[in-house]
Amino acid sequence: MNYLDFEKPLAEIEGKAEELRALARRNSEMDVEQEAAALDKKAADMLRDLYKNLSPWRKCQVARHPDRPHCSDYIDALFTEFMPLAGDRNFADDHAVVGGLARFDDTPVVVIGHEKGSDTKTRIERNFGMARPEGYRKAVRLMDLADRFGLPVVTLVDTPGAYPGKGAEERGQSEAIARSTEKCLQIGVPLISVIIGEGGSGGAVAFATADRLAMLEHSVYSVISPEGCASILWKDAEKMREAAEALRLTAQDLHKLGVCDVVIKEPLGGAQRDPEATIAEVGKAIRSMLAQMKSADRKKLVASRRRKYLDMGMKGLAA
Repeated sequence: MNYLDFEKPLAEIEGKAEELRALARRNSEMDVEQEAAALDKKAADMLRDLYKNLSPWRKCQVARHPDRPHCSDYIDALFTEFMPLAGDRNFADDHAVVGGLARFDDTPVVVIGHEKGSDTKTRIERNFGMARPEGYRKAVRLMDLADRFGLPVVTLVDTPGAYPGKGAEERGQSEAIARSTEKCLQIGVPLISVIIGEGGSGGAVAFATADRLAMLEHSVYSVISPEGCASILWKDAEKMREAAEALRLTAQDLHKLGVCDVVIKEPLGGAQRDPEATIAEVGKAIRSMLAQMKSADRKKLVASRRRKYLDMGMKGLAA
């Protein structure tokens, strides 16, 4: 278990309980279960207190936790017959974006998502989930395919933001993001999006301009990272806590503002504590949202989606 900074007291208690049990495994005559159980109860109470009222900055930390389930975990668990499609038919294949044809509950769909990677090697290969222009152009190609064959689109968003490197800018990063966002608004099939971790800047908007947007309880979605915001406003990245408060980036705030349609509950302690339960809850949410959109008329679907985003900002600002 990787512990976050604010979880260090919890790490000590859980570590002591595990040490006692390790001693008992080495010496069968030792009876430590009562002491270990007392530590377990203390840890459970502390975990409940820590996660009872997380600040926006702590939610950012949880959303970035390396042990949270990633896009590939959701695809493996929730979708069958997944057939990945590669490349943008122009430059290259971006490994930060995973997408292809699949079945969800035996319904053919197109699934697209950001993949951060799970260890050093795959994180470098996936560029930490930061897509380049070819990643967004691949997404546009897949959405075109879904539109042509009448397949619902499911996107799984988990990115710090689009890659800001020199090569990406030279190949038209901002244009690619804009085209992907535009395509989200144009397709005449249901588009469901779930923020499973970080939803950072235009890199997330390019996948999440959807009919229905769901967010995991401790995920975040914002126009800029708290560190980036603090660097611009206060010239000090250490003011990221104040920036996180001001950005209104939590699922709960965004639900009040009408940006997020559904908040998906996470296990106590975050998705990293029980990935299987989290994935199952996300599956239920996707199932429910797809059912709501099942018989939607093409023209009405596009019109209502556009209206949703034109009306954005008119709700909950006084909250």
